[in-house]
Amino acid sequence: MTVHIDARGMRCPWPAIRLARALRAGVLPIEIIADDPAATRELTAVAKAAGLTIQPISNGLDTVFRIAASDGVNVSFTRAL
Repeated sequence: MTVHIDARGMRCPWPAIRLARALRAGVLPIEIIADDPAATRELTAVAKAAGLTIQPISNGLDTVFRIAASDGVNVSFTRAL
């Protein structure tokens, strides 16, 4: 089941924080819509730190970022302390 996060109107770091929270819940894949210009950089950094892939998809108005599992997921990042 895909988790959908609408982060439109949120300025970074909030989209990245919402992504990190969803990753800690352990549900993949995640699709997050974000319109902050810094979101691409910030969401990519969070996904890569967790060992996940991120794919930006433009729908004309917004960018949807799809985050999915890849080989070598860093479980220490996604596990709550």
